[in-house]
Amino acid sequence: MVDFPPRRKPSRKGSMADVPKDLLEQIKELERLFIVDQAKLKEVTDHFVMELEKGLSVEGGSIPMNPTWVMGYPDGYETGTFLALDMGGTNLRVCEIILPEEKGEFEIIQSKYRMPEELKTGDSEELWEYIADCLQQFIEYHHETEDLEQMDKKLPLGFTFSFPATQDYIDHGILQRWTKGFDISGVEGKDVAPLLEAALAKRKLPIKLGALINDTTGTLIASHYTDDTTQIGCIFGTGCNAAYMENCGSVPKIAHYNLPPDMPIAINCEYGAFDNEHVVLPRTPYDVVIDEDSPRPGQQSFEKMIAGLYLGELFRLVLVDLHDNKCKIFEGQDIGKLRKAYSLDASFLSFIEEDPFENLSETGELFSKEIGIKANKPELELCRRLAELVGTRAARLSACGVAAICKKKDIQSCHVGADGSVFNKYPHFKARGAQALREILNWPKGKRDPVEIRAAEDGSGVGAALIAALTIKRVKAGNLVGIRNTEGMI
Repeated sequence: MVDFPPRRKPSRKGSMADVPKDLLEQIKELERLFIVDQAKLKEVTDHFVMELEKGLSVEGGSIPMNPTWVMGYPDGYETGTFLALDMGGTNLRVCEIILPEEKGEFEIIQSKYRMPEELKTGDSEELWEYIADCLQQFIEYHHETEDLEQMDKKLPLGFTFSFPATQDYIDHGILQRWTKGFDISGVEGKDVAPLLEAALAKRKLPIKLGALINDTTGTLIASHYTDDTTQIGCIFGTGCNAAYMENCGSVPKIAHYNLPPDMPIAINCEYGAFDNEHVVLPRTPYDVVIDEDSPRPGQQSFEKMIAGLYLGELFRLVLVDLHDNKCKIFEGQDIGKLRKAYSLDASFLSFIEEDPFENLSETGELFSKEIGIKANKPELELCRRLAELVGTRAARLSACGVAAICKKKDIQSCHVGADGSVFNKYPHFKARGAQALREILNWPKGKRDPVEIRAAEDGSGVGAALIAALTIKRVKAGNLVGIRNTEGMI
């Protein structure tokens, strides 16, 4: 998760009148590199549609298009008490969700636990032990009057595992690859469900893993629970992704299950991997550096251009290059702090874009305080324009994935439930994304947008609980497709 400062007043436009010619030339060159026009947006989207189709095929493609075994939407009348475990990039969150009899309602209590940095590159067993410890603390605190070992019924758990995983069953998941800065050896290629279950069993906790889900799938389901016009769930945060409901008959790679062709199944796209072949995305030399210096070069190409984890690094790489090779900004100053990789995050750009003052005084203070650089007014104007360019490109490219799903499914009108720190907190991200959708899908001016991206419900908490509830509902109905272990579910 990317931490952003509190919102301030809308930003001012700024003036380039006092910017020297050499800096103006560099700004024009940056605009040439980072601006994505309508024609390019359409080209990217059309290629995206083909790649989505390829991912559903038996042969597969760069975009995994993982079937989730979530077979349809909730009807709003699911009931019961459920646990949700949310393992993201920064925090571990444990929730208890009560679904009452009122349609589309829920009650939630939750606790957050910091994910220690050393665990992200440490030992597999240590990771699952830590997660089980957090669950135990939560249960003991919120069920302190009960004897955990004597509880009649196990609490169903929806586990939000926000990493690319293939699933032959809803209650298991084989990790394809770590993302979001995780790189724990011995887990990739393995089913993570037994690893968690073993740590829970060791502590004799009354918990039954009912579903392993991705946060994006949870976002889709939770948003549809409270707004049944939602047809796509998206995440724009540390990473990026989307999920939508497909027909089983349109997923050739699960044809051997002989499911009814019109039966719905949620697809977790994992489309951060779009265009790993570098066919269509407008990569700059700075994007190439980010990819080559990353733990996984050649992977997550789309994500590396739009996700919060990389926006600050893009900005930093440009400034270092300008200082060293181009127009000598920050001349005569020590830029040692700026040379440190990933020393700036997306909130740094957010702060710059929200500076309300004509003289960019707050941006100047930010540079002085955070990286020890005293920037003059023209340099601040360049930095302001660069932040706008990086942030705008991210928002416009992010719209291509949404537009591609709409084109593939011939969705003429719907709501898109979106979550993530960049979507929720980065200035102008929503408006810039909406404008790009208009350009891609050729909507007439002056009319309401038929596809609207809205703030999502809590996918990794409420969504996980709902999917656990849907799984139990299917077990009771005898619809066991994609469920491995039904023992203890009912």
